[in-house]
Amino acid sequence: MHPPTSGPAPPALELADIVRAHGDAFARSRVLRPEERGALRAIAKCRTPLLGGHLDVCTACGDARPSYNSCRNRHCPKCQALAQARWIARRLERVLPVHYFHVVFTLPAELRAVAERSREAVFDLLFASAAATLLTLARDPKRLGADLGVTMVLHTWTRALLFHPHVHANVTGGGLAADGTRWIHARPHLLFPVRVMGALFAAR
Repeated sequence: MHPPTSGPAPPALELADIVRAHGDAFARSRVLRPEERGALRAIAKCRTPLLGGHLDVCTACGDARPSYNSCRNRHCPKCQALAQARWIARRLERVLPVHYFHVVFTLPAELRAVAERSREAVFDLLFASAAATLLTLARDPKRLGADLGVTMVLHTWTRALLFHPHVHANVTGGGLAADGTRWIHARPHLLFPVRVMGALFAAR
């Protein structure tokens, strides 16, 4: 088997290594949902003999190396690498040649317990409220008077693995006029005042 081509060195430690070493203790210390426990089990087994695999054999030298199957869990960073790359490529096809703003909308802490029990309904409302806030302000003739372009992504956890639902919005720095004939540019360093967005979002 020919030596691999040069490239970035693999990381010394991967998420699966951490899950295998500490996953059981982590699961015992918290109340986890069935799908969360399932994700931990899948990541721990990913690309190991536990999931089976096949043998890659070089026809020239006879060198053989095992290739183990992936878990295909949507939370596994290894299995989602290709899907992530494809998703990013599709998003880049839609990027307009304008500047963008990064806006974050966070679910009020008082509603997190409700979200734990009714995730789909609460997350749908979170997206709808964030979108309505941006579009309503943008369409106000006193502010921009245009339709924005918005891409939003849901994050449910902090880096410390605390439940903290929030939406990241990538927002065009301007929008299409109501009559569709021209592009109206937003100010380069300010989309809308934070307090105004916060008040409208809270009302929604």
